[in-house]
Formats: sequence, C-alpha cells, structure tokens
Amino acid sequence: MNQLKPSLAEMQALALIVAHRSFRKAADELGLSASTLSHMMRTLEANLGVRLLNRTTRSVAPTAAGERLVARTAPLLRGFELALEEVNEFRDLPSGILRINASEPAARVLMEAVVPSFLARFTHMAIDLVTDGRLVDIVAEGFDAGVRLGESVPQDMIAVRLTADMRFMALAAPAYLAAHGSPQTPDDLRQHRCIGIRMPSGKPYRWEFERRGQALTLDVSGNLTLDNPQIMADAAARGLGIAYLAEHIAAPYLREGRLVPVLADWCPPVPGLFLYYPGHRHVPSGLRAFIEVVQQGRSDQRA
Repeated sequence: MNQLKPSLAEMQALALIVAHRSFRKAADELGLSASTLSHMMRTLEANLGVRLLNRTTRSVAPTAAGERLVARTAPLLRGFELALEEVNEFRDLPSGILRINASEPAARVLMEAVVPSFLARFTHMAIDLVTDGRLVDIVAEGFDAGVRLGESVPQDMIAVRLTADMRFMALAAPAYLAAHGSPQTPDDLRQHRCIGIRMPSGKPYRWEFERRGQALTLDVSGNLTLDNPQIMADAAARGLGIAYLAEHIAAPYLREGRLVPVLADWCPPVPGLFLYYPGHRHVPSGLRAFIEVVQQGRSDQRA
C-alpha cells in the first residue's frame, strides 16, 4: 500500500503548531480555524501512519516522531521561503507580511514614526506587529525583526537605530509635590509614594540613576504597582505618586504641565530604540524596505 506523501501546506502547519505549542495560535497565523487545522493534522498522521502530536485539552506537544520530522524538514521549509523571497526580488515593489515583535512603547513609536509611511509607500506589504513585554527569541518565534532599547538588543543581531538616545525620568504631578515635597536625591524616594513597575517576569523593576559617574539602583516602595507605562503616567498625573518613565511616554504630560521631572540631574540619556534582525539570514525585501523607511525618517529628523 503506497503511503501518501505530506503536502507542503501540511508540513508548514505542523511546524507552526510545534513552534507555538498551540493549535489556536498556529491557526490564527495560517488564517484557518483551529478545528480545520486539527483535522489537517489527523489526516497527516493517518497518511503517515504515525502519531506526530500529543494533544490534551490544554496543550499540544510533538511526539518524538513529530519533533524529528519538524527538525529534518525545517531547512527545506526555510529554503522554500528563501526561494519565494528571491523571486520577490524581481517585483517592482516588495510584497508579503513583515512580522515585528516590540515592546508596547516601542510599538507606539513605530506606529507614529514608521508604519504609516511604510504602508503608504509599499502598498503590497502588510505588517504583523506583536507587542510583548518579555524579550523573545525573534528567530525561534518566527519574527523578521524586533524593536527594543539598545541595551536589550542581543549581541548577535544587526541593529538599526530607530530613535535618538532617550532618558528614563522620575516624574510627579505638581499637586503631589506641593503636598509631599520634592526629593533632592534618589535616597529621598524612600520617603515618598512611588509607583512600582512590575516586569513581565513578575519581578519588580529597580529604578536606575546616575550622576557624575555615580550609579544607584533603588528598590522603591509605594501602594501602587503597575505593568503598563501609559497607565503609570496617568496614575502619576492623578497625584498617586512618583513614576519612573521613558521621556517619550512622559512628553505629552510634560508639555501640558500635568507632570514635572524630579531628580533631573540623576537621569542621564541611555541608548534609544533599535530595530534589530539576525545577520546570518537572508534579509527579506520587505524588511529591507522597512529599514529604508526607518533610516529616511532618521535622516529627515537630522535635517
């Protein structure tokens, strides 16, 4: 009895399921329903005569056979993608989907400074922009590029500057400072209500200060902890305490006078946001076009 050979679509679907450990996430990426994708995998398993996935009501994971099959076919699938991309080079304009992973503040910068111009100029391109508080492995999770602060960009990546250096600042509402006084040194923050920052890992973020080569890292205390910079800015503007925010998040509040900086001389600039991507892989034409728009925007800012 002849064994039916799996199709390319089935192998791509299997690889996505294994990468995401989820039928739903893989189905969303493929534009299918989870039930359709599940049926496709059962058909694949029946045709091959071997179980490829272990399913429970809450999770999915590859069997040893499934893991081996995905590992051995990964170079073939990548080669297929590269072949399509090389054909795409002959188009007048790039087409396809550009997948970018970014922190929420970085995504806001992209939406303000790059995405509108890119989509207007390259009308055959689409962007899938995923916000994530944790620093992900963009290669393992199928992203073309990431955007993070310069200090967080992995060393084996090629980085393209997106913004100028920026500052993280301690800020408070004028009414709060009128009622509680203004701290003169970072240690004075221990006597104030500070709005804590909860990291994606669940750990509290320690506030960082530096002046004349003296660096301080501080555990602050208060009765409010948040994990979203925009909500933190709103909370500080309501007088709920002192917040520690990136300058571009605080900018509209500063312009309106709803927040004012404290300890400004303890808040030097740090490397800004960078777009980054793996240097050992072929750079898709869509990503090259995106980089071109980023660099043009930076050039216009300097002009």
